[in-house]
Amino acid sequence: MDPLKRELIKTAAQKTDGKAGKDLVPVMLALITSANKRGIRFTPEEFSLILEILKQGKSKEEQAQMDRTIAMARNFMNQKR
Repeated sequence: MDPLKRELIKTAAQKTDGKAGKDLVPVMLALITSANKRGIRFTPEEFSLILEILKQGKSKEEQAQMDRTIAMARNFMNQKR
């Protein structure tokens, strides 16, 4: 993995430590925005890995909430294309 991508993911993971599922969305958006500004695009596999990292230590309810939020965001992004 690109070292810059790895650093962005590490920073996002640090910022989400101890936060609830609903509070992760702004961090994910900031990660994607920061990457885009640098011309970095995450593959679907990398994005899935990021989500799995962010879900660690969260309750099943929080993980489910994250999954729903990501699904809504993906639907929104697909509609914009």
